Amino acid sequence: MARTSSTEGGRKAPSAQGVRQASLTDVAELAGVSHMTVSRVINGTGPVRPETRARVEAAVRELDYRPNSAARTLATGKSETLGVVALDSTLYGPASTLYGIEHAAREAGYAITISSVSRPQRQSISDAVEYLRRQAVEGILVIAPHEAAGQALEFTPRDVPLVAVGAAESAPVPVVSVDQRDGARRATKHLLALGHRTVWHVAGPADWLEARAREQGWSETLEAHDIEAPMVVRGDWSPRSGYEAGRTLLTAGRPTAVFVANDQMALGMLRAFAEAGVTAPRDVHVVGFDDVPESAYYSPPLTTVRQDFIEVGRQAFELLMSRLRNEETGTRHLITPELIVRESTGPR
Repeated sequence: MARTSSTEGGRKAPSAQGVRQASLTDVAELAGVSHMTVSRVINGTGPVRPETRARVEAAVRELDYRPNSAARTLATGKSETLGVVALDSTLYGPASTLYGIEHAAREAGYAITISSVSRPQRQSISDAVEYLRRQAVEGILVIAPHEAAGQALEFTPRDVPLVAVGAAESAPVPVVSVDQRDGARRATKHLLALGHRTVWHVAGPADWLEARAREQGWSETLEAHDIEAPMVVRGDWSPRSGYEAGRTLLTAGRPTAVFVANDQMALGMLRAFAEAGVTAPRDVHVVGFDDVPESAYYSPPLTTVRQDFIEVGRQAFELLMSRLRNEETGTRHLITPELIVRESTGPR
C-alpha cells in the first residue's frame, strides 16, 4: 500500500515513494510562495523575509529537494564546480594532493570534476583542460609535479582561472607547493647533526620536479658544510627501485647515513640492507620523505619529512577562489614541511 503524502494549506507534496524527484515548483507550492522566491532562497540571489525563508527551507527539507545543477548554473552563472587535472597515479604524493583539494572544495560546498592523464605531456594536459572547460567549471587546478606537466601550462588557455600544484617556479600561473628543498635540507641537517661525515642520497626520477628539488636541497646542505656530495643513486619511487638502490649503496661504500627521496624507496632499501646484515639504526641512519601512513610501522619506524597535503589542498583552493574574485594572488605559495624523527635515526 502506498504511503500518503503530506499536505499543507491544501497543497499536496509529492510522495516519497513517487518516481518523480521534487521540483522547484513543488517546493514553491508547499511553501506557498512563487518559484522566483524559492530560487532566491536556494541560490542566495536576492532579499527574502526571514519567515518566508524559513517556510522555503522547511519545504526543501520535507520534499528532499535537490537543486538541478544545470538550472542553477543558468540562473546564477556559477556551476560551483571546479576542475582538477590529475596524474593517473597511485603514488602517495599525487593521490594525497588530490584528496587535499577535494577535502577543501567539499568543505566550501564545491564539487570537483577530475580529468586524469596517464602521461603528463603537453597534448594530454591540453586535452584534459579542454574537457574541463566544456564541463563549465569555474576554475581549474592542475597537479603538475612532473616536468612535462609544468611545460604544458605554457599553452593552457587563459579564459578560465587556473592554479598549479607542485609546478616549477617558472610556471606562468600561480603555484602552491610544499617547499621540497627545505624538507631535504632538514633531513640532511638532521643526519649530519648525528655525527655523520657525509650523507648519501637515493633520488627520485630525474623528470620529476619534486625529486630535483629534494636532490638540490640535499646537495646544498652538504656544500654549506664543506662536504663533497657522494654519487646519487636514482630510483623510480617504488620499493623495488629502493631495494636495488640499497644493493648499489652496499657495493659503493657501505654508507652510515642515507636520505631517501620517498618512504617507499626507503622501505626497499632497508630490506636490501637487512639482507646484508646492515640494520638501522645500529649500522646506518635513514631518513625518508612523505610520511606515508605505514612509515611509523616500518622496521624500524622511519624518520621522514611530512607534507601537509590537507593544507596544500586548502591553499590551492583558496588561491583559485581569489583568482575567481580577480584578487591579487602572487605567483608562488610555499608550505613548510616537518621533520618527523623516529627510530631509524636513533642512537647508534
